[in-house]
Formats: sequence, C-alpha cells, structure tokens
Amino acid sequence: MFISQIRKLYMRVKLNKVHLSVKKVVIAGLFVIGSIPAFAQNADNNTNPYVKLGQKALIDGDFKAAVTNLEKALPSDPQNLDILYMLGYSQYQSNDYTGATKSFSSVIKGRPNDVSAYYYRAKAQNTLAIDTESKLTDEQRSNLLHASISDYSKAIEMNDSDAKLYQNRAMAFRDLGNLIGTSTSKNYNKTAAVESYDNCIKDLETVLKKNPNRKDLDLELKKVKVYRTSL
Repeated sequence: MFISQIRKLYMRVKLNKVHLSVKKVVIAGLFVIGSIPAFAQNADNNTNPYVKLGQKALIDGDFKAAVTNLEKALPSDPQNLDILYMLGYSQYQSNDYTGATKSFSSVIKGRPNDVSAYYYRAKAQNTLAIDTESKLTDEQRSNLLHASISDYSKAIEMNDSDAKLYQNRAMAFRDLGNLIGTSTSKNYNKTAAVESYDNCIKDLETVLKKNPNRKDLDLELKKVKVYRTSL
C-alpha cells in the first residue's frame, strides 16, 4: 500500500515538474532535435501574414500567440507540414497536449520519417497519461502510455544514437509500470508491470552507459528497482 501511494504521489509531482519545465523552455527548446529552426526559416518564404506572425511569436517564446496565428494560417494551407509542426510545437509548449498530439500526428502522416515529430507526440501522450487531474480512465491512460512508448521506439529505430529518446522511453515505461503495478488500478497486471519496469531499467542503463555521471538517472534507476521488487 505504501509503495502504491508513493507511485501516485510521484506521478503527481512529476507532472508538476513537467509544467514548470515547459514554462522555462523558450529559445533553448527550439533546438531540441534541431527541427524547429529549419521550419521557422521555411516560413520566411510563406506569404501568409499569419505564418509570419506565428513564426515570430514562436521564436520570441510567446507560444500561445504562435498557436493563435498558426491556427489562422492553416485553413488556406491545411497540408503544410512545416506550419503543422510549428503549431504542434507551440501547442506542446502551451500545455495543449491533446492539440499537440493531433498536430504531430498530421506531420507524421505526411512525413513518416520525422524523428522529432514522434518525439514530441510521445512526450505529449505521456504527459496526458499521468495527469492526475484529468478524468481519463486507467485504460485510456494505459493506451496513451503504450502509444508514447511506441512513438519513442519508432524514433529510436530511425536514430538509435540519441540518448534522450532512450531516457524518455524509460520514463514512459516507468509510468506504465506505476499505473498497472498499482493494485487499486483497474488495469492491474503484475506480470506486465514487471516487464515495464525491466524495460525502463534497460533503457536507463543504456543511457548511463554513455553518460555515467548522470546522478539523477542513477537515482531514478534505483527507485525503479525498488518499485519492481515491491510488486
């Protein structure tokens, strides 16, 4: 019972940290996996004034204004993947994870090898899954976490050298283990929870092998091992 309470508390604290970290990510966040700058530059060639306004707002870190303008730009060019990507990124940074998931899904449909789109859709789905204030069922949370893990795995297939992908997939595996490893969950499945924790441990060890000085991940690894043994 105590470990189950710790798992629930950890998910709540983690979500709060996600919200705080998102607010801090402005210009630095534009360079995650290196996609936004290229798309923002492509917008320079677009004559739609809303695209230019959205581009400027995004670069300035005013993501809500970026969303407003990019949404106005879409009706005249609904298949423009660069606009959709910038919209998805701005939605993600504005905490609109449902909107971001939808936008990045459109990007992936038109550009199935876009590692960054898979990365952000995975992060958005993971964040939705652990939102303790949402009215999602345990099954819906589980489905979101499975989808998140699948997206990270797809991204890793295309870029297996990026430690960030393994690290984030590890967190999704951990969150899934926390969900289905809690006895009060309607999705309780001890065997599957053990498997999720094992996969989390494997991914964390992969990252630590390349970055042995990551004390934060070393601590996370120890906690996950405790979760696993407590099942």
